[in-house]
Amino acid sequence: MLGAIAGDIIGSRFENNPIKTTDFELFHPDCRFTDDTVLTLAVADHLLLGSDLTALLKEYFNQYPEAGYGSRFMQWASGSSRQSYNSFGNGSAMRVSPVGFAFDSLETVLEKAKATAEVTHNHPEGVKGAQATAAAVFLARTGNSKENIKQFIETRFQYNLSTPLDMIRSQYTFDATCPGSVPQAITAFLESENFEDAVRKAVSLGGDSDTQACIAGGIAHAFYGKMPDIFSAEVHSRLEVPLRQILTLFASRFSCR
Repeated sequence: MLGAIAGDIIGSRFENNPIKTTDFELFHPDCRFTDDTVLTLAVADHLLLGSDLTALLKEYFNQYPEAGYGSRFMQWASGSSRQSYNSFGNGSAMRVSPVGFAFDSLETVLEKAKATAEVTHNHPEGVKGAQATAAAVFLARTGNSKENIKQFIETRFQYNLSTPLDMIRSQYTFDATCPGSVPQAITAFLESENFEDAVRKAVSLGGDSDTQACIAGGIAHAFYGKMPDIFSAEVHSRLEVPLRQILTLFASRFSCR
């Protein structure tokens, strides 16, 4: 999960100013946590303490209202309705990485990912994006090869993970939907050499940079293991105390530092 948050923070300054290169400063002074981090930690809180996820998402939104949420989520989170709004945006995938770390069977991961998505993103593509991301995290964490991860995601979810990243990058534009951003983020991980490279590649697509780096970063953390201390230090320095406490507790409980 730390990798997802690091990816969000690194990609944050490029969300509205996309780039098409892997050559950039990782932790620029303008980097900050966004809604990806806030809602990822809300899911982590839910998994740790069992609190109602709908209430937690609304609570976290109200605690951090300026984190950069999508308009439909803001309308839902600031209102009284608990009804899902049939979204297939990538918000369901950006917040799901804790699920891939917290459970010990693939079927449970898929079930829990679906449940975390459906609170808001109950469109089939919204559920699919969350499940594919969580499954990739789980498979990476449990020792599967990149080829096995690729084969499972392509077979189970019909995502195309075979187009080279260089080819995607050349024609890719901002897309905040699950089908238009999750496969590309997973491909960034699959072509990576290490955690940092995965995040750099995801940002270099020139799309929804913080979310794609969040997705790729979560999978890469699970696959490559403990990240260099600089990433943890930079993440912790940018989080407010309540968020940092949830991150620390989750990492300790599920051994995902």
